[in-house]
Amino acid sequence: MFLPRRCSAARSSSRHGETFGVAADGIRLDYAKLVDHSRKSADRLCKGVQALLKKNRIELVKGRGRLAGPTSVEVSGESDRMVEAFHILLATGSREWVPAGFEVDGECLLTSREALESRRIPERLVVVGAGPVGIEFAYVYAMYGSKVTIVEMVDQMLPGADREVASALQREFRRKGIEVRLGTSFEAVEKAGGLVRVSVSGAGRSEEIEADQVLAAIGRRPLSDDLGLEKLGIAVDQSGFVGVDPQLRTSAPTVSAIGDLVGGALLAHKASEEGIAAAESLAGLDRAPLDHRRIPFCIYSQPQVAWIGLTEEEARSEFGDQLRVGRFPFTASGKAVASAHTAGFVKLLAESEGGEIVGAHIVGQGATELIAEIGLAMTLEATTAEVAATCHAHPTLSEALLEAALLAEGRGINL
Repeated sequence: MFLPRRCSAARSSSRHGETFGVAADGIRLDYAKLVDHSRKSADRLCKGVQALLKKNRIELVKGRGRLAGPTSVEVSGESDRMVEAFHILLATGSREWVPAGFEVDGECLLTSREALESRRIPERLVVVGAGPVGIEFAYVYAMYGSKVTIVEMVDQMLPGADREVASALQREFRRKGIEVRLGTSFEAVEKAGGLVRVSVSGAGRSEEIEADQVLAAIGRRPLSDDLGLEKLGIAVDQSGFVGVDPQLRTSAPTVSAIGDLVGGALLAHKASEEGIAAAESLAGLDRAPLDHRRIPFCIYSQPQVAWIGLTEEEARSEFGDQLRVGRFPFTASGKAVASAHTAGFVKLLAESEGGEIVGAHIVGQGATELIAEIGLAMTLEATTAEVAATCHAHPTLSEALLEAALLAEGRGINL
């Protein structure tokens, strides 16, 4: 998904060309070439991982694995074999979840898997779900010319995110011509004559939306079926997620699990951090359990969205009047104004007694890069005073972090 998002961002930026005296008339969009480039890049990265495995003398056994015992995995594939080990780490990931009656065909009815390989840009697209996947695909398709409608059953985009962030993103999407219907539930879909009719309900009434394609982006489910978990008595919840302790060990002493399989944030970098944590634990290293509050979330639309730690609602519930909030809009950022990317803001949350940062929320250009500074600050248990005391280069978007920290301290300069 990375490359389609980046190329869509380039397409969006090209619209600002006139601002900088650059005329870009006659731009031709070729979505199929974008998809080809995306697949080639993914293949290249995959080969890079295989090279790393070989370099580190790690054997790659291709096939379908299933637990055969506490220290054995039965593999069926190019050749059937039994793999023995002192310890087993499960990292099978997740699959797309679709509602009842939604028969994925790859033409009219899609999930993210089919959309990543589709070379077609529909004239009208309905995206069911306003979570990260739905938002990113809605943005990509809209930038390549689709008339996009997002249907979300709860009352905000990015359910679970900071409400102010969700509202800001919704405003920007509507400015881009993307229709966002909140508090609207998907009921059914029917194919008719090459088109689809999506039945939805909300605000006490039902209606149909006609489109060329429908993308289901409602959520994901763990790939925990037929792994042999029951044979070892490994606990799973009602949704199929595997239960683990702080060291990522399952209820079977010789089996650990990470990533989408164990739930929580279904993010690649979260899975990677869990993999490192599990490996270090198995190696006998004394390390603290992974703090999932310090896992950043990144949404690659335009404007970008990124956050880490508590939402403002969560922080106010925990700290009450002892919460400090510093909010700085990109409309007051010299770099954002000069680059014509003034949508959004930076918001820092800190507890009053010591000023330690407990959350950060960014909407705007470069948000997914800027969030790393606050991630480091939270790892070091830094305060807004310490961020404010750090010289930030001018003109940069990162100055917005400095300004938000100053505002949280009650001594803002440029607002």
